[in-house]
Amino acid sequence: MKRILFVCIENSNRSQMAEAFAHMLGGADIEASSAGSAPSGVINPKAIAAMAELGYDLTTHDSKSLDQVTGDFDAVVTMGCGDSCPWVPAKRREDWALPDPKHFEGDAYRAVRDDIRERVRALLASL
Repeated sequence: MKRILFVCIENSNRSQMAEAFAHMLGGADIEASSAGSAPSGVINPKAIAAMAELGYDLTTHDSKSLDQVTGDFDAVVTMGCGDSCPWVPAKRREDWALPDPKHFEGDAYRAVRDDIRERVRALLASL
C-alpha cells in the first residue's frame, strides 16, 4: 500500500480533487489524503460539481489541516502554495504549479480538474 498526501492552501479544490482521483485510479493499492496549510473548512461547491460529473462524491470529504494528518508518506504533492506549504516528510516530493481554480467557471475549472487527473495518473504509474 502506497500513502500519498496532496497539499494546497485551503484544501477545498485542487488537493481534494487530487485525493479523489487517487482513490478512483489507485484502488486498494493507494491510501490518499489531502490537507491544507490554511484550510477553509469546506469543500468548494464547484469541486463537488466537477467531480460529480465524473461520478465521484466529494461531499464525503472534509477540508482539514496538515495538523490532522499523521504518519509516513510515499509521496507528498504540494499544489501551488509555495512557502505556505510546510515541509512534510516523504520518500518523494513534488510541487505541481497549478492555478487555484476557486474563481474559475465551467470549462476553465474543468481544465484544472482534468490536468490534476492526468498528473495523478502519472504519479500513480511511477510509484
